[in-house]
Amino acid sequence: MKRSYELVIVTIATLTMIGAGCAKKKVAAAPPPAPAQPAAEAPSRPAPATPRTEPRPSAPAAAAARPAYPDAATRARIDQLLARIEDAYFDYDKHTLRADAVKALQADSTELRDILKDYPAYKLTIEGHCDERGSAEYNMQLGQARAESAKAYLVQVGIPSDQLGLVSYGKEKPVCDQHDESCWQKNRRIHIVAMAQQN
Repeated sequence: MKRSYELVIVTIATLTMIGAGCAKKKVAAAPPPAPAQPAAEAPSRPAPATPRTEPRPSAPAAAAARPAYPDAATRARIDQLLARIEDAYFDYDKHTLRADAVKALQADSTELRDILKDYPAYKLTIEGHCDERGSAEYNMQLGQARAESAKAYLVQVGIPSDQLGLVSYGKEKPVCDQHDESCWQKNRRIHIVAMAQQN
């Protein structure tokens, strides 16, 4: 009986050890799923050779092909716009643009800008004028300052600066020759003309 008791104890101990060994064994966790891979790509092959074509001309090259001066119809339209843009008038001994002068310069200046940007060699001249009072030298400087004020406004509108020339006539080219304020006011002005085309 002692022998079978020992056998039972040995069997229980053996089963306990086997059970303990199994409990300590860790179950290997399944590896996380691999990120989805795109379908296997075929080995890259060089693209088949295509016949070379001449590149299209870039914008600067296309612009170079454009004529430097507008055609007759476009020049006629520019002349119409210039005729509609009234002279801008100034107060006595002043060169700052008045509200009515700005309004005069606004008339059609946007369309004029859009035309001129296509013809960079085509230029306009802004003439500065004064009334008869004051010295010739002083009026030449004042006429220049008036032309510069008008140019600054037109450049702000978007007309390229290098397409706007300036000239001062001082009191040398009056539009009115009476000796009173209403006449003097007409002479204190800027006037815009197309610059003569150079061949």
